[in-house]
Amino acid sequence: MQQIIEGYLGKSAEGKKSKMPAKLDFIQSASGLFLGLFMWGHMFFVSSILISSDFMYRIAKMFEGDFIFGTPQPWVVSCIVFVVFVVFVVHAGLAMRKFPINFRQWQLLRTHAKVIKHSDTNLWFIQAITGFIMFFFASLHLGLMFFQAHTIDPYGSGDRMLQMWPFYLILLFAVELHGGIGLYRLCVKWGWFEGKNAKASRKTLKKLKWLISVFFIALGLLTMAAYVKVGLSDDHKAGDRYVPTYMQR
Repeated sequence: MQQIIEGYLGKSAEGKKSKMPAKLDFIQSASGLFLGLFMWGHMFFVSSILISSDFMYRIAKMFEGDFIFGTPQPWVVSCIVFVVFVVFVVHAGLAMRKFPINFRQWQLLRTHAKVIKHSDTNLWFIQAITGFIMFFFASLHLGLMFFQAHTIDPYGSGDRMLQMWPFYLILLFAVELHGGIGLYRLCVKWGWFEGKNAKASRKTLKKLKWLISVFFIALGLLTMAAYVKVGLSDDHKAGDRYVPTYMQR
């Protein structure tokens, strides 16, 4: 009966509002923070190809646990991908609560945005659109990494990038814009780095957010170009696994 009353009124029998929306907001924020930081770390790791193919290979095998097991174990990467995918699904499911579910709600939201002309509202629209794109593109990418973890090396990643570069180009912009805006909104929502002047700190955070987004998008484009170059090289055939120079001696 308690749950029925709360379901109809949004309040308990004692007149107290449910704490569930706040709890769900916290989980959404925590999962978004995890995914945003993971995104930045992931970009730095995959950009190791810019240093050398051997260095990228060492990074890839490190995540496969070769320093623990003695030999690379791709299933370790699959486990990491599975955890990230679960967090991704939870975050996406919670974020969908705030999406307009019919034309009338969408119309009200657009009218509200036009009337107040607030830049943060426009950022929310960008985040919503990129989030929708990521739901499909990031899911496919994570699926590929889960089932093909053994192909993550300079040759395998180069071949994949050569074949699917339009896909990864869209994913790059969607992920970096969505993640950057999301982390900025988290700082504003929870008052992180607010200082004594909230208005000034928000302005600074917004500039920092765009600088970081531009940096990671530029890094991503350079990384994509490096993998395409490896994919186009005559050093291997499609399906070959990379053998680092220190193992060729």
